[in-house]
Amino acid sequence: MFDPRCIDEVGARGRAIRPDVVERGWRADVTKAYRGTILHFTGDPAGGGGNIHLLEDGALVVNEQGLINQVSPWVELPDELRAEAVQDYCDDLILPGFVDTHIHSGQIDAIASPGGDLRDWLESYVYPAERRFADEEYARRAAGDFLDTLLAAGTTTACVHTTTYKASTDAFFAAAYERDLRMVAGKVLMDAGGRADGGPVPDDYLDTDVRQAEDDCRELIDAWHGKGRGLYAITPRFGPTSTVEALRMAGRLFQEYADSGEPIWAQAHLAETRDEVDTVLERFIALKPRSYLDVYDKCGLVGPRSVWAHCLWPDNVYRSGLGGGRDWRLLKERQAGVAFCPTSNLFLGSGLFPLARTRRAGVRVGLGTDVGGGTSFSMLETLNEAYKVMALQGDYLSALRGFYLATRGGAEALHLEDRIGGFQPGNEADFVVLDFAATPLLERRTDAAEGLVERLFALATLGDERATKATYVLGRRAWTSDESHPDHGHPRR
Repeated sequence: MFDPRCIDEVGARGRAIRPDVVERGWRADVTKAYRGTILHFTGDPAGGGGNIHLLEDGALVVNEQGLINQVSPWVELPDELRAEAVQDYCDDLILPGFVDTHIHSGQIDAIASPGGDLRDWLESYVYPAERRFADEEYARRAAGDFLDTLLAAGTTTACVHTTTYKASTDAFFAAAYERDLRMVAGKVLMDAGGRADGGPVPDDYLDTDVRQAEDDCRELIDAWHGKGRGLYAITPRFGPTSTVEALRMAGRLFQEYADSGEPIWAQAHLAETRDEVDTVLERFIALKPRSYLDVYDKCGLVGPRSVWAHCLWPDNVYRSGLGGGRDWRLLKERQAGVAFCPTSNLFLGSGLFPLARTRRAGVRVGLGTDVGGGTSFSMLETLNEAYKVMALQGDYLSALRGFYLATRGGAEALHLEDRIGGFQPGNEADFVVLDFAATPLLERRTDAAEGLVERLFALATLGDERATKATYVLGRRAWTSDESHPDHGHPRR
């Protein structure tokens, strides 16, 4: 299957590349083209074929600033560019870099940990894992490893919960800055649910002073929001570990920066389990909430650039019988985003995300791996699980819509579609090259496929990190599976 025109073959192991190492044959002042099968979207494919942009022999042209210049058929590329500045991925798929709308950097060592339910899993594995980030050297190393693992999976942007430790959030943003990554992240806020009050959280892992937590957030925003490609998200973990005072502080910051013209983001978990919903409605009874989402809304946290993970039980559907319609309408009206996290929802037995319902409601939805509840950093494995979640509800997820959710859909959920998630002129040139022959089984299935759409479905079903041939950040190759690449280290730490 190998075509000798191709200049890259997949090696057995990957190499992360330091940002200061320049690829052979590349000059920073020269436009470069990448040849291959090119797929990107300008909207949800469910809304019509005009949102799908596919070239089976295309050229992705990147300018010297690391921005998309154009996408065109290969035959239309100027002769001088075809002759001198081409990276040939002739047998491969070129996609915008994956966008992970919900993941935890502090849970890299909690992945694949068993738990009876969400609370048991958090208490037994997650909180102990996150407490290790009190060690600043550990936090620094873990941040680098976390980001390198994302790059190896083809993910170039993520919406990230760090930990309650300010220094760990500094370490995360510093590592992302070194790698030129577009990351949305924030220090986890939680000031309730401690063991002294009968909760599962170690008391020394809580924020003990809301004013200090606010000061920490402001210092982090001043240091990192807009530095390089970093974006700050105010990050209350979820209702069960929050007081009204803390949520109102978070909402006040969110609104303050929105009004200033330099908006920040907001993110939290929402209605992941029925027990969580019951706990929240009881904890915040003084607010007279009609739903879990209403608690966040009454505290000023629901709006554009807010991202809500899970949303499995909107409007308390298991006890209200309302079907989630009011919550979906509010999320649409406020232009909020939702993270569909199929792998963790299945792993923890939390429920099935109603993707078809969100489509009808017009809600912005992206995919989230939710590591460490999710069991893989790979967006391809996440697509595989998303298909099954839909099938269990009698619905169908096409390969094209799946890849939309993993790229443009995630960018839309984060309100970053003008910068990432596609190949429109001026977009940031973050992209991933996927190998249709990454494993013997995938190669065999690809050879038997009738047409490209079937090949895409096979890739989404059988693929994982091994399918990532290369990951590019601002037009620079940031990760490669090619062992022969001249750099044998990791991004500088």
